[in-house]
Amino acid sequence: MTLFDRHIARQYLINVVVLLAILCSFVVTIDMSVNFNRMVGRADQLLREHGASDPSLLRRGAATFLLVADLWWPRLLQLFNFTLGLVMVGAMGFTFSQMVRGRELVAMLAGGVSLHRAAVPVVACSLGLTLVQAVNQEMIVPRVAGLLTRDHGDAGKRDLGTTDLALMADGAGRLFHARVFNADDGTIHDLLVIERDREGKAIRRISAVFARWRDGGWDLDISPGSEGVVGTGGVVDRIVTDLDPVTITMRRFAGFSQSLSFTQITGLLRQMPESDTSGRDRLERFRWGRFAVMAANIMALVACMHFFLRREPTNMLMQAVKGAPVAVVTLMGGVLGATAEIPGIPPQLGVMIPVLIITPFAIASASMIKT
Repeated sequence: MTLFDRHIARQYLINVVVLLAILCSFVVTIDMSVNFNRMVGRADQLLREHGASDPSLLRRGAATFLLVADLWWPRLLQLFNFTLGLVMVGAMGFTFSQMVRGRELVAMLAGGVSLHRAAVPVVACSLGLTLVQAVNQEMIVPRVAGLLTRDHGDAGKRDLGTTDLALMADGAGRLFHARVFNADDGTIHDLLVIERDREGKAIRRISAVFARWRDGGWDLDISPGSEGVVGTGGVVDRIVTDLDPVTITMRRFAGFSQSLSFTQITGLLRQMPESDTSGRDRLERFRWGRFAVMAANIMALVACMHFFLRREPTNMLMQAVKGAPVAVVTLMGGVLGATAEIPGIPPQLGVMIPVLIITPFAIASASMIKT
């Protein structure tokens, strides 16, 4: 890498870091201004639980600040994945605008260097940032997926907690209901399972005071005082099902499945029945859509470069106004393609259609650079 490449790469990465810091600070500030009272109330609750009946203002402020940091550090990891494409395009615009203002591109052309050469370190750094995004998506975010389900009233907690289990069907058509489901240790209290025939009529009811997940099924603890089994069949002490704790948690928290890794989603797909086409298609879009978003981010960067790589000094604000719609449409196309269902097209292919449409325009845009 030449001195010229290092100069552009360093300036580009500095702009990326600055834009990420500004964007994250803006998001956290807006969120805290809206939920400030809830965070202060949560801080007071935790202080009282630790014996501070009348905490000082300084102590309350410190506790609130720590709760904000505890709530938002895993969210910022996820926000990085969501906003990286926009940040890369913005940092590219700032980098080349600074070079145009400093007449660096003019000097480069005078030395016989093509403007396309100036784009090489930016694209290389963007590919490196995309690799970081992939590592974050596959290795880091899944480890903190449980923390991403917390709201402001749960700040400071380290578990998913307990909740009731509303009627939920498994692949065999059985309905599960429970008073308490603990997502952290994979246990259920006061479980009720209703087995149905092909017409949907109940044929047997199984109840247990406690159930624990083990090796592809729920081990039941039926005490003498419980209802046991009602209907045909004998006493049941184990139910083999595809409705495991991860699947229950994924259905319980709408955004949980988006935080899972490619391998985890693949494991869920193996457990899901073939008849659940809508659920399988949704997971397939989550599994392959992340790669479509990464590709769309790179295409948006390439598509907007010709607005900022200029042979002569010009009004860069107007160039930014011209490039903004291109960047927004390209980035949103990748996101919508990864989440929206396209009828008649497998989700593995459907998520890539916007990228396939964008790619020729990005190549044509790159060829429009006058050098």
